[in-house]
Amino acid sequence: MNTQRYEVMEQSGGVPIRLWAEGVPVEEEAREQLRKLARLPVVGPFIAVMPDVHLGIGATVGSVVPTQHAIIPAAVGVDIGCGMIAAQTSLNARDLPDDLSGLRSAIEKAVPHGRSGFKRGQRDTGAWGSTPKATEDAWRGLDTDFRRLCDLHPRLKNTNNLHHLGTLGTGNHFVEVCLDESEQVWVMLHSGSRGVGNAIGTHFIELAQADMREHIANLPHRDLAYFQEGSPHFDDYVFAVGWAQRFARENRAIMLQHTLQALKKVVPKAFSVVNDAVNCHHNYVQREQHFGAEYFVTRKGAVSAQKGQLGIIPGSMGVKSYIVRGLGNVDALCSCSHGAGRVMSRTRARREISMEQHLKATAHVECRRDEGVIDESPAAYKPIDQVMAAQSDLVEIVHTLRQVVCVKG
Repeated sequence: MNTQRYEVMEQSGGVPIRLWAEGVPVEEEAREQLRKLARLPVVGPFIAVMPDVHLGIGATVGSVVPTQHAIIPAAVGVDIGCGMIAAQTSLNARDLPDDLSGLRSAIEKAVPHGRSGFKRGQRDTGAWGSTPKATEDAWRGLDTDFRRLCDLHPRLKNTNNLHHLGTLGTGNHFVEVCLDESEQVWVMLHSGSRGVGNAIGTHFIELAQADMREHIANLPHRDLAYFQEGSPHFDDYVFAVGWAQRFARENRAIMLQHTLQALKKVVPKAFSVVNDAVNCHHNYVQREQHFGAEYFVTRKGAVSAQKGQLGIIPGSMGVKSYIVRGLGNVDALCSCSHGAGRVMSRTRARREISMEQHLKATAHVECRRDEGVIDESPAAYKPIDQVMAAQSDLVEIVHTLRQVVCVKG
């Protein structure tokens, strides 16, 4: 009996594209972007595409791209190491205060978020003014390699690095307090490598395009310029992207620590974290073995779902999220979706979603309800139930979370 759950996209030329999107809308622009990606000579044996797929900058969000002896910097993107962390606490819903606004305020004070500082001399409120101990401690493990990176590429020195370590950012990044199916309290958050990761990504995308200037006309798109193993900047990029992914992981761990401290200030009952936190990237590249060969696997908006591996699939600021366990499906390069996936661009969401719709969709959550977050409203995203149903052969659900507090930048 054929149990194949994926569609093989039709195309002329290039490697096969396996798409897990049964019952989920997929825009034609995303399909065309995938076809271009599949025509690169360094990609293969196939591309796996997750149900949260949508048009991206550089490469398609929701794609899992194996390459041999080469990496495509724009496929990794500029928020290198972006991902999730979640921790279950020993608290129950009944331990939380009836009015959650104080908890939201405490988290907003504990975790720098958003962005300001466009005027000369004005401090960015999304960065640390004075770095806390947790940030200083983590930076000591990153500093030596960052100095080496700056020696190789001096442009990266004047970036927001140390002062962004342990901060949230903007857009779809968030900190949430959630309840699981047993009413246990969780802390979950989403962020990446912040300003320094953006600078690293942008710098190396430009270098790849410069290195391939003679061949760029033959590429399906200039953003698909790549470094081949042995080329002048290949080893530097591997080093830089690895460092940024370490930064992103530490960034999330620090914010989790500070959010738990904020929770302790608001909730009088003593509590602890149950088991280790789940901390997973969903915009990254790493070496992996598949089908007896070694590949650089780039997951742009996808999560590793090796057999038994825990991961996080968030919905949006008004719908449920999931802690999942990977099923190790080799047909999908052992991957799953990284969230619900956008169904509207930010511009379209601001134009089409009314404040009334946003208020209704987030009525059960202590969160921002203003024009500044309309583009993050649940209607801007695919239905998470459909996304999860389409990847039932990739992961199994361990916990279902519903947020009660959401902090956005």
